[in-house]
Amino acid sequence: MWKPEDNLITPDALHERLGDGNLKIADSRSDLIEPELGFRQYLDSHIPGALFVSLEKDLSDPPGKRGRHPLPTKERFAESLRGWGISNDSHVVVYDAGTAMFSCRMWWMMRWLGHERVSVLDGGFAAWVDAGYPTSTDIPVPVQTEFSIGQSLTRTATADEVANHSGVLLDARTEDRFHGMNEMIDHTPGHIPGATCSPFPENLGPDGKFTRDPAKFSNVSKDAEVICYCGSGVTATNNILALVVAGYDEPTLYPGSWSEWIEDDSRPVAT
Repeated sequence: MWKPEDNLITPDALHERLGDGNLKIADSRSDLIEPELGFRQYLDSHIPGALFVSLEKDLSDPPGKRGRHPLPTKERFAESLRGWGISNDSHVVVYDAGTAMFSCRMWWMMRWLGHERVSVLDGGFAAWVDAGYPTSTDIPVPVQTEFSIGQSLTRTATADEVANHSGVLLDARTEDRFHGMNEMIDHTPGHIPGATCSPFPENLGPDGKFTRDPAKFSNVSKDAEVICYCGSGVTATNNILALVVAGYDEPTLYPGSWSEWIEDDSRPVAT
């Protein structure tokens, strides 16, 4: 039975699984300012057997009125999974450089398609290297497989649902962007009125691994209806995973997030 703690995997546990035919590893390194950085890092070195997954090309549709990283259709993402050799029997492990900014996006999307057996590498590639485990420059050639979309294990909210939400609304961006200062990415600064700032970097300890500490969410009742958002539906999934491993029910994601919210001038903005 899949348990909340199974949504994270240690470098030691992943190393023990290398060579397992049901194991599929995805390298999701990226950068919001320099999107191609992740692929260059992948070519330089990656965990043996890992395939590269692009935030911009694989985990998102082109930017527009739905925000900077709108979700692709479920079928388009499922077709990508088939091309990567991921089946309904696969245990998928996804990692990024170490911030869990991007790995959580794919973790959430797998659950969105009804696939439970997906884990984020705790500490990411940095933790793997720090543990002294091998890296590779070999690029695997996957074999096309079958993947069937199942009942979603996640929930999403639309902008209208967020506007009418009476529960907890958590913004995963840092304090400066939440309060409309130092906005370097989106054209309008600020946050959705009524939201609470819950910066995703605070989910990690100094070692870059999830603290699993519910104290970070002490202002969130276990009975609350929680919606998570961020700039474009990426780092919000880090808060979602942090809440799950801290013992909360899985909250809802507002995929369009701030970058979609501000595409409609009639929506209110707070700073």
